[in-house]
Amino acid sequence: MKFSIIPSIRIAAVGLSLFAGVVSAQDKAIILEPPKGPLALAAGNNLYCAGYVQKAGVSTDNRIIGGQDEADKYNYAQNDFVYINSGRGKGVAVGDRFAVIRPRGAVKSQWTDKSVGFYVQEVGMLEVVDVKQDVSVARVRISCDTFLLGDLVQMTPERVSPMDVKLDPLDRFAGPTGKAQGRILFARDGHEMITRDQIAYIDLGQDENVRVGDRVTIFRALDKGNVTTSPQGETGTSRDYGFQSEVYQGGRYSNQSGRKSGETADGREITTERAKKGRPFLRKVVGEAVVLNVKERTATIVITRTAQEIHTGDWVELK
Repeated sequence: MKFSIIPSIRIAAVGLSLFAGVVSAQDKAIILEPPKGPLALAAGNNLYCAGYVQKAGVSTDNRIIGGQDEADKYNYAQNDFVYINSGRGKGVAVGDRFAVIRPRGAVKSQWTDKSVGFYVQEVGMLEVVDVKQDVSVARVRISCDTFLLGDLVQMTPERVSPMDVKLDPLDRFAGPTGKAQGRILFARDGHEMITRDQIAYIDLGQDENVRVGDRVTIFRALDKGNVTTSPQGETGTSRDYGFQSEVYQGGRYSNQSGRKSGETADGREITTERAKKGRPFLRKVVGEAVVLNVKERTATIVITRTAQEIHTGDWVELK
């Protein structure tokens, strides 16, 4: 049997040329070539374990009732075998896939007036490997958390992620589209500041004709981006009795103070808050997301692009 060492020499040569600061045209083609074709926006646990918020009740008939190794442990993960109380009598067949879900409780958010329902955590996915009359054996194909006896199972089709397409650069100054607007209610795992590839839930859903694959702009009021409080005093004090010299003693007017109002500078000092009064609504675009799942009054989104950190409570708008 022959083994060729040419590929390894080639890799070493490329590495040495890069280290030396010399990259040939051929090396650039090998190392820097971008991936071909569109890429999935959600994969792995973002595709099968994003979770959702729904208003309608879930069926509690089908659930995990046992584990192949339950004498040794009480929770299960990838490649473990578990038993579900659905078998041939309910039409289950080898190869069927079930989503494993765990309802967690009602959603009450300060960011919406809607009654949106309750949060359902998606724990992972099972694939049936053996079928009896009243029970089936399933292998854990995807686990995003530990599986517990009593977790609910639901038949699920193969999931397909929305695909990335060539987009224009994120418009950080985009104006309103006039389409439905809502808020980010909360994020998966309790995150309060969210970034790219993380999951969040918004109060727009089927009632607003939201569809899987829709893109949403994430924004906030222009002056609502500070995470710390502003200082009480913006500038140095402006004296009220004039702007003049006291010979050889220096003036009593601070050159750090704000301007006085009035055409002859005889009014009150202009502060930041006073300067903002009466202006039209201005917004700051902080990111973009794509819809993965839609329920009656909510949708699950994955963050795809960011201009800065995203907060729970930020506004969203359909593009």
